[in-house]
Amino acid sequence: MSFATVPDLVLEPMIRNALMEDLGSYGDITTRTVIAADTLYEAAINAREEAVVSGMQVAAIAFRLVDPSLEIAIQIPDGQCCQKGDTLMTIKGSAASILSGERVALNFAGRLTGIATMTAAFVAETKGTKTRVTCTRKTTPGLRLVEKLAVLHGGGFNHRFSLSDAIMIKDNHIAAAGGIRQVLEATNATASHMVAVEIEVDRLDQLAEVLDVGGASVVLLDNMDNAMLGEAVKLVAGRMKTEASGNVKLDRIASIASTGVDYISSGALTHSAPTIDLGLDFDEV
Repeated sequence: MSFATVPDLVLEPMIRNALMEDLGSYGDITTRTVIAADTLYEAAINAREEAVVSGMQVAAIAFRLVDPSLEIAIQIPDGQCCQKGDTLMTIKGSAASILSGERVALNFAGRLTGIATMTAAFVAETKGTKTRVTCTRKTTPGLRLVEKLAVLHGGGFNHRFSLSDAIMIKDNHIAAAGGIRQVLEATNATASHMVAVEIEVDRLDQLAEVLDVGGASVVLLDNMDNAMLGEAVKLVAGRMKTEASGNVKLDRIASIASTGVDYISSGALTHSAPTIDLGLDFDEV
């Protein structure tokens, strides 16, 4: 599958910040000391293991911010599978520039490829069902946009990007407001018709009350076992979207999907994905 890219301009600030952190106050003193300024190299980002690729757009931006004259060619784009030993990107030009951008480019690419790969494994477990796998806001501070893009590259879907995207009523909101009826009545009275409303429940009697009051378009079924999830889906009967969440691990995805829920959300996609081993290899021009 091919993916439309977010404009580089949107992604540049976070990548620039990462480069500034790595380059420090005086730049790459090792490279400046030992590499002649006119040294040219062609480098390649190679996969050390099988994966679903993400972060190539980000890595390319990192190298271009260091040196716009670098010639960059993405060989395996974001969202595509790679095998061990595959070349994902080639970079040609100043050796000093390539070395100065290497770590930031690989940090992003390895992290994001890990998220895409883990997401793809979750999605594979839903095959043959209507259930979609979605991420959460449990992302690395400052990296939410690119981590959520990586979820898309793995075949998943995105939940809220921020607190302002939708009304999502959690258990603590319900407790502080005085109950399910109170929060939904307040929402029905004041929320814009353009804003989606989701409410969390962890018992079937709470779900019944949500259905009675009305006003929500999605119900989050929190920490329910599969039997209760199945009952909840029957009770909803298509009147709103259903989302299973809580203690969602790879070995449970298929059984959760079999209950008929519309979505399975998992914070693990972004907070627990292992980094994929990618390396930068040099060939002298």
